[in-house]
Amino acid sequence: MRVADDIHRDVPVAVAEQQDLWGSDAMAAMLRALEVPYVALNPGASFRGLHDSLVNYLGNERPQMLLCLHEEAAVAIAHGYAKASGRMMGVVLHSNVGLMHATMAIFNAWCDRVPMLVLGATGPWDAARRRPWIDWIHTAADQGALVRDYTKWDNQPGSVAAAYEALLRGVQIANTAPRGPVYVNLDAALQEEKIGSLPPLPEVSRFKPAAPLVPGSDAVSEAAKLLSAAKAPVILMGRALRSESGWRERTALAEKLQARVFTDLKAGAAFPTAHPLHAAPPATFLEEQGKQALRAADVVLSLDWIDTAGTLKQAWGDEPVTAKVILVSPDAHSHRGWSMDYQGLPPADVYMMCEPDIAVPLLTQAVRARPALVPGKEEAPAKSTDAVSIRALATVLAEATSDIEVCISHLPLGWNGAYRHFKHPLDYLGANGGGGVGAGPGMTVGAALALKGSGRMVVGIIGDGDFLMGVTALWTAAHYRIPCLLLVANNRSFYNDELHQERVARQRGRPVENKWIGQRIDEPDIDLAMMARAQGAEGFGPIKNIQELRPAMAKAIQAVKNGAVCVLDVRVVPGYDSNMSGNANRK
Repeated sequence: MRVADDIHRDVPVAVAEQQDLWGSDAMAAMLRALEVPYVALNPGASFRGLHDSLVNYLGNERPQMLLCLHEEAAVAIAHGYAKASGRMMGVVLHSNVGLMHATMAIFNAWCDRVPMLVLGATGPWDAARRRPWIDWIHTAADQGALVRDYTKWDNQPGSVAAAYEALLRGVQIANTAPRGPVYVNLDAALQEEKIGSLPPLPEVSRFKPAAPLVPGSDAVSEAAKLLSAAKAPVILMGRALRSESGWRERTALAEKLQARVFTDLKAGAAFPTAHPLHAAPPATFLEEQGKQALRAADVVLSLDWIDTAGTLKQAWGDEPVTAKVILVSPDAHSHRGWSMDYQGLPPADVYMMCEPDIAVPLLTQAVRARPALVPGKEEAPAKSTDAVSIRALATVLAEATSDIEVCISHLPLGWNGAYRHFKHPLDYLGANGGGGVGAGPGMTVGAALALKGSGRMVVGIIGDGDFLMGVTALWTAAHYRIPCLLLVANNRSFYNDELHQERVARQRGRPVENKWIGQRIDEPDIDLAMMARAQGAEGFGPIKNIQELRPAMAKAIQAVKNGAVCVLDVRVVPGYDSNMSGNANRK
C-alpha cells in the first residue's frame, strides 16, 4: 500500500555527526528498520529521549512525527490509517497519564481488530534517578496493566537489546491475525543512557508475521458439501481486508452459490450492496426483512461476522438454529475474560479458524454452482423534503460526489444502510469497534492520511457529540495538510440517549416530555463551524435546509479538492430510520 509521503513535514536543523549515541537513538533506528511510517503523539517528558532521536537522529522522517492535541486523537488517527491502508503505524503516549487519556481509543482499536504499535514511556524505574515529585507520580509499577486486557501483548524492556526484540515481537504480533494493538513501554532512563555506537540492528525480514493459516482440506470439503446441497444458503460477510482481489473473490463465491448476502455497518464494505443477491440494506441490527431472509436459510456461512451468535438469535429467537452454520474466523485467538467484545458463542457445524480472505477462494473452487435466481428489484430512494434529515444529507452528498470516488470513514447511528451503495472495499471503512464517542474526527484524519494522493476523497459523517469530543484532530489534519471532509449530522443532542430515556419513562409511566433533560446541547448553541476554523480547517454552517446544503456541499468538496480540511455543520432533524433500534450505547 502506498505511503502518503507528500504530507507537510516539519524539517529540523541539520545535526553535526556524533560519535556517541543514546538508547533512544537505537530505538528510533529500530522503528525505521521496521518501516513504521508515522508516529502520532502528544508530547511528554517521559519520552523526551525518543522525541529527540526521532527529530535529531532520524530527521523527523521514516517515521515522521504527527503532533496531536490529545492522546485519544493520536490513537484514533492510527486506527483510521490502519483501516484504510491495512498498514500499522505508531503512537507514542506519555507515561501513565497519557496512556490513561488514550485508553478508550485503544479499546476501539482492539475491538476493531486493527494493528497498531503503541509506544509508552515511564519515569526512570530506578528510583534513585527520578526527579522530585513529577517522576514519582508519572511512574507506575506495572504501567502495561492499564491496557493489558485490550492489547494483544505488552512489554517493558530493560536494555537496548531487549528493546530491539520487544519492537520486533510487537510488530509481528500486531500484524498477525486477528490483528490488534500492542504496547511497548520504554524506561526514560534507558532512553537517555549513552550507548556509544549503534548496536547492530537485527535483520528485520527474518521476523515477519507467519503466513496466514490455511484451513484443512477436510473442513473445506465438508463446508463445500453443505453449501452445494443448500436450497437457501446465506453468507454473512463481516470483517474483510480492503483488497480488490478479496472483494472479487467474495462476489464470485456468492454468485456461484446464488447465496443471499448480508453486510454490516459495524464492519467495512465487503460486498457490493447494489448486487441483486444483497438481501437487505447493511445495518447495525437486522430489520424484519433481514430476519425473515436469514431465518429462511438452511446453511449460513459466517465470514468473520461481528456477533454471529447475536445475529442468529435475532432471526431464530430462543428457538434452536435450524440452519447448518459454517464459521470462518480467527477471532477466538483474541478472546479473553475481561471484555465481552467477542459477543456470544455461536454454533458451528464446520469451523475454520482462519481469515475469510484465505478460505473464500478455496470454497469458490470447491462448491458446485447453483442455478441463477431472478434478480430482485431495487427500491427507489425516498424523496427528501426541505428539512435536513440524515437521509437528505446522504442524498445531497451522493449528488455532489457522483463523479468522485469517496471513502466513508465514519457513519452516525441514525444512518440507514439503504442511503448509499458501496461498490468498492474502500467505499466504507466500518464503525470504530468499541463504540467510544470522539473517535470519528481522528479516524477520518487517519484514513485521509492513508489515502492522500490516491484520488479518493475521505468523508466522515459524524454526530455532534462525536465531533465535540474529537475536534482537535482537525488541527493535526490542517497542520500536515491532510485534506478531508467532515459532515456533522448535528441534532444538538445526545439523541440516542433521549430514546433510552423515553423508553424508560414509558415503562415507568412517567412523562416522556422530560427525555431531553441532560441530553440537549443548546442554550448556548455551539458554533461548530467556528470550532473547525479555530483548528485551521474551513467551517460552514449552521446549515438548516436543503437549499443551503447543496451550495455549501459543493463549496466544501471543491475546497477539499484544493487541499483543505472542511467541516459542514448540518442541523439535522432528530430521529432514526427503521434499521436503527436505538440499542447502541451512545450517539
